Amino acid sequence: MKKILILGAGLSSSSLIKYLLDHSNQYDWKVRVGDMSLDVAKGKVDGHKNGEAIKFDVFDEQQRLEEIKNTDVVISMLPARFHFLVAEKCIEFEKHMITASYVSPEVKALDEEAKAKGLLLLNEIGVDPGIDHMSAMKVIDEIKAKGGELISFKSSTGGLIAPECDNNPWHYKFTWNPRNVVVAGQSVAQYIDHGKYKYVPYHQLFKRIEKMSVLDAGEFEMYPNRDSLSYRKTYGLENIPTLLRGTLRRPGYSEAWNVFVQLGATDDTYQIENSEKLTYREFINMFLPYDEQDTVEQKLCNYRSINMDSETMSRLKWLGIFEETKIGIPHATPAQILQKLLEEKWALGSEDKDMIAMQHQFDYKLNEKTKRITSSLVVIGKDQVHTAMSITVGIPVAIATKLFLTGVINQKGVIVPTMKDVYEPVLKELEEYGIVFVEEETELD
Repeated sequence: MKKILILGAGLSSSSLIKYLLDHSNQYDWKVRVGDMSLDVAKGKVDGHKNGEAIKFDVFDEQQRLEEIKNTDVVISMLPARFHFLVAEKCIEFEKHMITASYVSPEVKALDEEAKAKGLLLLNEIGVDPGIDHMSAMKVIDEIKAKGGELISFKSSTGGLIAPECDNNPWHYKFTWNPRNVVVAGQSVAQYIDHGKYKYVPYHQLFKRIEKMSVLDAGEFEMYPNRDSLSYRKTYGLENIPTLLRGTLRRPGYSEAWNVFVQLGATDDTYQIENSEKLTYREFINMFLPYDEQDTVEQKLCNYRSINMDSETMSRLKWLGIFEETKIGIPHATPAQILQKLLEEKWALGSEDKDMIAMQHQFDYKLNEKTKRITSSLVVIGKDQVHTAMSITVGIPVAIATKLFLTGVINQKGVIVPTMKDVYEPVLKELEEYGIVFVEEETELD
């Protein structure tokens, strides 16, 4: 019997845990699920005979040691900052590890030792990163195989609300970690465009958008992600003139969100005195020039050159930032205050479904012609548990775990899923879950 240890039973783990338990009889697996909340872990195991739920504290070194020592493979679904604590113990006790998160420099440094011990530390096997890597590499390898020269690669992903559940003026609801949404983009975005390096600082990020459509899901706008430049090496495109990775939102979102960025309301570096006693109206007013004649609304419009009757102002009013409602949390940063309000307004309703939208755009030259392949994906969630986010993050992790335990994946070391022997079987099985890309090719000249 193979033992699988899953650390973290949050929303993104729901489909992962179900997949492994559903296949546990066939492959003789024991699935142990650890979470800081025992009730959450028990809920995900749901009494399955091959499952076990435990209360897990990542800071308890002795527990971490014992749990990792007594398993065959560890799936870390913990917050990204904790993966190294797991990875170092996996190396020490010669256990394999799989995670959906980005490779950190600390984990990357374990590569040689992992290879020496014959261990797999597979990272970035979720949705973004994960499905984006695999689906992109499939097309890139196909273009290269027929002699094409890639001149541009753009890739964008968004976790959004499904169109049929889109009922607020922001056209957005939280489908993953709210904090990550509030502080998104606070590092400089870096990419290359027609051979020229581009660096977009945070205060300009939400102005630098591109518009696009994705299948029948409608119109979107894309703003650049953090460091696109490093993906030239990841995808084997060291000399490509244009490479850009971005995040998708609905039209109008970026312009309205940029108001908070410019005010400083997304800052997470300092605490506001007596924050629990403030109202949201007073909170916004703190960032505006003193003027006893104008209302807070008018001051904001004057300060940011916003029309009072604009859609941007309508979005801001809808959020409730001008209301005399007490914030109620002490020693809060601006970002924490904004997050509290957004969690109330952008919460998924009981009947809501989420959506993952992804699109790659490949421009390449072949036989003196320039062509474009557009590869698009839209996934709609099933319900509040098996959301599109949970499916697209958790199912690739689960499939990769199965493929590794059954000997299909034989890679060793610290890797991401850009090798054909990894991405090909994972993508094939993902089609059974409705994760299918639509590819369209056109000639540009």
